[in-house]
Amino acid sequence: MGGAVSAGEDNDELIDNLKEAQYIRTELVEQAFRAIDRADYYLEEFKDNAYKDLAWKHGNIHLSAPCIYSEVMEALDLQPGLSFLNLGSGTGYLSSMVGLILGPFGVNHGVELHSDVIEYAKQKLDFFIKTSDSFDKFEFCEPSFVTGNCLEISPDCTQYDRVYCGAGVQKEHEDYMKNLLKVGGILVMPLEEKLTKITRTGPSAWETKKILAVSFAPLIQPNHADSGKSRLVHLPPVAVRSLQDLARIAIRGTIKKIIHEETMSKNGNGLKNPPRFKRRRVRRRRMETIVFLDKEVFASRISNPSDDNNNSEDIEDERREEEETKPSELKPDPPVNFLREKVLSLPLPDPLKYYLLYYREK
Repeated sequence: MGGAVSAGEDNDELIDNLKEAQYIRTELVEQAFRAIDRADYYLEEFKDNAYKDLAWKHGNIHLSAPCIYSEVMEALDLQPGLSFLNLGSGTGYLSSMVGLILGPFGVNHGVELHSDVIEYAKQKLDFFIKTSDSFDKFEFCEPSFVTGNCLEISPDCTQYDRVYCGAGVQKEHEDYMKNLLKVGGILVMPLEEKLTKITRTGPSAWETKKILAVSFAPLIQPNHADSGKSRLVHLPPVAVRSLQDLARIAIRGTIKKIIHEETMSKNGNGLKNPPRFKRRRVRRRRMETIVFLDKEVFASRISNPSDDNNNSEDIEDERREEEETKPSELKPDPPVNFLREKVLSLPLPDPLKYYLLYYREK
């Protein structure tokens, strides 16, 4: 499933293609997609396919096509501070992108059937937090994953603002999925071969919108053959952040604000190099006129004797201008993580610095 956009050479080019095809339409979603490299969620031997708009599956590990994830992210209409439940959370790729938007005061839970995939997701989450420079551009709502069948969630669980199911939902389970939502919440799931957005507008009122045709593997039904009893899935409690964690969020936010103000003060309006406006060039072109008269075709060419000279002069002017504006062949300097540099320069004990940096390695 997928293939709606052409393959990219890297993650940014993949996102450019998704934007051009109108799968990514909002700035928040674009920022989240650019922040997390899709290839980081692939096994090493399969990374050559990471930037293709195709689903990938290896054993129990599965990633949907990028065009599907982007439609899901757009349909969820995510905002900071909301609660999110990912049914079939898999590698955690989608949950991590959602967490970048939810911010530090959101709730980000996932339910996954396979315990080996939960371990894989935790490894990828840890890798992202500890190694990605883009992590510092956001305040992150870290996902929590639990093992179990999403059709056996305990009935006393809290309801969520946003819910996504990553497997095909049978019609008989539609009401079960709807009841996981708060009033005003949004549910996105594959229902009857259509990616469907359902908004809960009241205690018993719903609005349904079909987004696009999809093909998902169906939800796996609970198996009670061993004990005959249901194994209820208990979702993580909605925890209150510790005072220590709140202090880290506040300090990082203050440092980011200082860096932004320093940058604005140094660069005026924030633009290091104002855009250069090129002289608009008008070229004379040869024109061919084709006239259809009954079954006869008459072609005539209208040209000016001076066209060839003018055209060659224009080409030469443009070549010179391109050479003047052509950047040097040297590779650009790697981007600087200003937040990290600022924290490391503070007169603080090293353990506190590393705490503020989430004990990050890079």
